[in-house]
Order: sequence, then C-alpha cells, then structure tokens
Amino acid sequence: MLIVSAGEVRQILSDQEDNVLDAVRRAYVLHAQGRTVLPHSVFLRFPEDARNRIIGLPAYLGDDTPVAGMKWISSFPGNLDRGLARASAAIVVNSMADGHPVALVEGSTISARRTAASAALAARALAPPAGGVSLIGCGVINFEVLRFLRAALPGLAEVTVFDLDAGRAAAFARRCARWDLKVSVAGGLEEALGAHPLVCLATTAGVPHLGLARCRPGALVLHLSLRDIFPADILAAVNVVDDADHVCRAATSLHLAEQETGNRDFIAADIGEILGGGGWRHDPERVTVYSPFGLGVLDLAVAELVRRTAQRDGIGIWLPDFLTIAPEDLDAD
Repeated sequence: MLIVSAGEVRQILSDQEDNVLDAVRRAYVLHAQGRTVLPHSVFLRFPEDARNRIIGLPAYLGDDTPVAGMKWISSFPGNLDRGLARASAAIVVNSMADGHPVALVEGSTISARRTAASAALAARALAPPAGGVSLIGCGVINFEVLRFLRAALPGLAEVTVFDLDAGRAAAFARRCARWDLKVSVAGGLEEALGAHPLVCLATTAGVPHLGLARCRPGALVLHLSLRDIFPADILAAVNVVDDADHVCRAATSLHLAEQETGNRDFIAADIGEILGGGGWRHDPERVTVYSPFGLGVLDLAVAELVRRTAQRDGIGIWLPDFLTIAPEDLDAD
C-alpha cells in the first residue's frame, strides 16, 4: 500500500494542469463510451444536521490499464468560520488484477483540481474563448477553477469576484493578484453575473437563490455547486451535464426542474460526447449552463496519475505488509 499525503499530492500536481486536463478529458470520453462503472454516490447525512455531509463516490475506469476505487469526501461548511478547509477527502485505489487496495491518496486537492479541470474543459468546448470570468463564491474551488482556466484559455485577462462575505472576496482578489490578471470585486451578485460572458458558481448554497436574467446573451455559466439556479432559469437555458442520472438527484437545480416537468428534455448534451468529438453548436442568444455532478471516475483518473508519479519518483510512504495475514489467522473465522 502506497500512502500519499496532501503535501505530496500538491507537489506531484504542481504545474501539471495540462496533464490533469488530459486525464479528466479522457475519463469523460471513456464514460461517454460506456467504459466506466459509476454507481450513484452515497450521501451520509446526520440527525439534526442538514448542513454537513460525507459522500462516497465508487468508480471503475476501463482505461488501457483499468482501475477501481472510491473517494470518501466530507463537506463541513462551518469549518470556514474556524479557519479550516470546508472539504477533506481520501481516495482508495484498487488494482483490477487482484482487487487489492494499492494506494491511499489524500483527496481534497485531487477533488478540487478535477472539479476545476472539468470546468475549464467545458469553458473551452462550449463557448467562444472568453477574455474574462466572474467567479461567484470565493473558496478553494473557484481559485482552482481560475488556475485551470488560465491553462485552458490563454487569452483570459480579467476576473471579477463576488462572495457574500466581503472580506473573503477581498482576500480572494489579493490571492488572484499573483497572476497577470486584472482583478475586481463586484459590489453585488447581479453585477458579477453580468460582468463577463463566462461565469462560475462555486458556493455552498443548499437551495436555489439566483436567476440568470442579468447574464449576457450567450453566456456560459459553470454551475459547479449545482443548487444555485432557479429551476425556471434552468428550463430556459441550454443545459449540458456530465451524467443526467447523477445530476438529476439530491435536490440539485436540475433535479428540481425535472420534478417540475416530469422529464429531462431540457438537457441538451453530455460533455463526454462533446469532448469525444460529438459536435457542439453554441447558442449566441441563450445562456448555456454546464452542471457537472462530479463523477468519481474523474477523481480516480487523477488519483491514478498521482499514484503512478509517486511510485515512479519514490514519493510517499510504502507499507509492504499492509495486507499481510499471518498463517495462523487464515482460519480465524
């Protein structure tokens, strides 16, 4: 068993945006080709505690060297008020040769970067290149989105940020200043929605709270947090998803839209088919909304990239006897 810590994951993935984008793109294409197994995520919730949750995402990725595994990720939004990260995660990678777990990889960095890579791939595939982006929600996810948008959209030059916590928005803007970008803080949500033709929503919202009327015609909205947009605005938009069965559940905006209409006819396309060359025609008048549920195969693809690199470069802690069973214990049951 190879154990790879958070610092080691960040070391391995440093300046590897192109490789992460390639891994995520390939996972999406394999999923569209039916070469994955992706059971529904398991949501562990707690009595009298609707805000916090832990989610299990099992997955199988049928690449040239197939692999299976599971991400176990917690979301405790109250951590932010205590100066802690909202999300923490671990990913177990299993060999398909014998089923043995071969790696335990810290997963919060992988989760954030695969989410960001998904958003950046959609931004590159679904709309004309944007010179600016509005980031709504000033946390880890949108910071990583900006990192990957810079890799996917070299012409990106402007960023407008907004958060309900003005102090957090200001601190986020200062962090963005490390890159050669023009950064501004919006005075309100509607200003942020209309500032650029590319908008990314990465909030902790549990129920819909915004419409899209202030977005520019033909804007692309990366709806990463999944529960921000009113169902009526989802129904009026051009909708692209990563997996309709996964995204239309757990009270997402698309799930609510499906409940209103009784169908999924409002979903126009699947991102894996588009990335695989299936063709896409951007509507310059209507808002396009990309709603990725966040598939476990993406975590698995990036975790496997980390595992292979760590094994090659001697990074991490190797426990050769993790699965060793003493002969006298074989008949213990």
